[in-house]
Amino acid sequence: MVDSNLIAYILDSIKSPVLFTDLDHIVRYMNAAAIAHYEGGEELIGTSLLDCHNENSNKSIIEILESMQTGEEIERLISEEDEHLTFMRAVRDSEGKVVGYYERYEPVAK
Repeated sequence: MVDSNLIAYILDSIKSPVLFTDLDHIVRYMNAAAIAHYEGGEELIGTSLLDCHNENSNKSIIEILESMQTGEEIERLISEEDEHLTFMRAVRDSEGKVVGYYERYEPVAK
Protein backbone atom coordinates (compact mmCIF):
# COMPACT_ATOMS: atom_id res chain seq x y z
CA MET A 1 0.00 0.00 0.00
CA VAL A 2 1.28 3.45 -0.89
CA ASP A 3 1.65 5.98 1.91
CA SER A 4 -1.06 8.70 1.62
CA ASN A 5 1.60 11.36 2.24
CA LEU A 6 3.46 10.16 -0.84
CA ILE A 7 0.28 10.49 -2.91
CA ALA A 8 -0.20 14.05 -1.60
CA TYR A 9 3.44 14.88 -2.47
CA ILE A 10 2.89 13.58 -6.00
CA LEU A 11 -0.32 15.59 -6.43
CA ASP A 12 1.32 18.69 -4.96
CA SER A 13 4.09 18.41 -7.56
CA ILE A 14 1.46 18.99 -10.28
CA LYS A 15 1.54 22.70 -11.05
CA SER A 16 -2.10 22.85 -12.16
CA PRO A 17 -5.00 22.83 -9.67
CA VAL A 18 -6.42 19.38 -8.87
CA LEU A 19 -9.51 19.16 -6.68
CA PHE A 20 -11.30 15.93 -5.59
CA THR A 21 -14.94 15.71 -4.45
CA ASP A 22 -17.11 12.88 -3.21
CA LEU A 23 -20.41 11.87 -4.81
CA ASP A 24 -22.22 14.63 -2.90
CA HIS A 25 -19.89 17.20 -4.55
CA ILE A 26 -18.14 17.92 -1.22
CA VAL A 27 -14.51 18.94 -1.68
CA ARG A 28 -12.35 16.31 0.04
CA TYR A 29 -8.88 17.13 -1.30
CA MET A 30 -7.07 19.99 -3.02
CA ASN A 31 -3.46 19.92 -4.16
CA ALA A 32 -1.22 22.88 -3.32
CA ALA A 33 -1.91 24.54 -6.69
CA ALA A 34 -5.68 24.30 -6.11
CA ILE A 35 -5.36 25.76 -2.62
CA ALA A 36 -3.40 28.69 -4.06
CA HIS A 37 -5.71 29.12 -7.05
CA TYR A 38 -9.21 29.03 -5.59
CA GLU A 39 -10.50 31.96 -3.56
CA GLY A 40 -10.84 30.70 0.01
CA GLY A 41 -8.11 28.12 -0.54
CA GLU A 42 -8.02 25.29 1.98
CA GLU A 43 -11.26 26.54 3.59
CA LEU A 44 -13.11 25.04 0.60
CA ILE A 45 -12.34 21.54 1.86
CA GLY A 46 -15.57 20.23 3.36
CA THR A 47 -17.80 22.55 1.31
CA SER A 48 -19.85 21.89 -1.81
CA LEU A 49 -18.10 22.40 -5.14
CA LEU A 50 -21.49 23.35 -6.54
CA ASP A 51 -21.35 26.53 -4.42
CA CYS A 52 -18.28 27.60 -6.45
CA HIS A 53 -19.79 27.21 -9.91
CA ASN A 54 -22.57 28.91 -11.81
CA GLU A 55 -25.89 27.22 -12.59
CA ASN A 56 -24.83 26.05 -16.07
CA SER A 57 -21.59 24.53 -14.79
CA ASN A 58 -23.43 22.81 -11.95
CA LYS A 59 -25.89 21.28 -14.40
CA SER A 60 -23.00 19.99 -16.52
CA ILE A 61 -21.15 18.60 -13.48
CA ILE A 62 -24.24 16.74 -12.26
CA GLU A 63 -24.99 15.34 -15.75
CA ILE A 64 -21.38 14.26 -16.31
CA LEU A 65 -21.22 12.55 -12.91
CA GLU A 66 -24.41 10.64 -13.74
CA SER A 67 -22.86 9.50 -17.04
CA MET A 68 -19.69 8.44 -15.28
CA GLN A 69 -21.68 6.43 -12.74
CA THR A 70 -23.25 4.47 -15.61
CA GLY A 71 -19.84 3.53 -17.00
CA GLU A 72 -18.51 6.47 -19.03
CA GLU A 73 -14.73 6.44 -18.77
CA ILE A 74 -13.57 9.48 -20.70
CA GLU A 75 -12.38 12.71 -19.17
CA ARG A 76 -14.86 15.50 -19.90
CA LEU A 77 -14.30 19.19 -20.53
CA ILE A 78 -16.55 21.19 -18.19
CA SER A 79 -15.22 24.73 -18.65
CA GLU A 80 -13.24 26.60 -21.28
CA GLU A 81 -11.65 29.90 -20.29
CA ASP A 82 -9.08 32.06 -22.12
CA GLU A 83 -6.24 30.89 -19.86
CA HIS A 84 -7.26 27.31 -19.07
CA LEU A 85 -9.55 24.37 -19.67
CA THR A 86 -11.21 22.54 -16.76
CA PHE A 87 -11.69 18.80 -17.00
CA MET A 88 -13.62 16.32 -14.88
CA ARG A 89 -12.82 12.61 -14.43
CA ALA A 90 -14.44 9.91 -12.29
CA VAL A 91 -12.42 8.24 -9.53
CA ARG A 92 -13.29 4.57 -9.14
CA ASP A 93 -12.58 2.01 -6.43
CA SER A 94 -10.99 -1.39 -7.13
CA GLU A 95 -14.39 -2.78 -8.16
CA GLY A 96 -15.05 0.02 -10.67
CA LYS A 97 -17.62 1.88 -8.56
CA VAL A 98 -17.43 5.68 -8.78
CA VAL A 99 -16.39 7.12 -5.40
CA GLY A 100 -16.03 10.73 -6.52
CA TYR A 101 -14.43 12.83 -9.22
CA TYR A 102 -11.67 15.30 -9.71
CA GLU A 103 -11.37 18.57 -11.55
CA ARG A 104 -8.10 19.55 -13.11
CA TYR A 105 -6.94 22.58 -15.02
CA GLU A 106 -4.93 22.54 -18.21
CA PRO A 107 -3.35 25.81 -19.36
CA VAL A 108 -4.24 26.96 -22.86
CA ALA A 109 -1.15 27.31 -25.04
CA LYS A 110 -0.72 30.82 -26.41
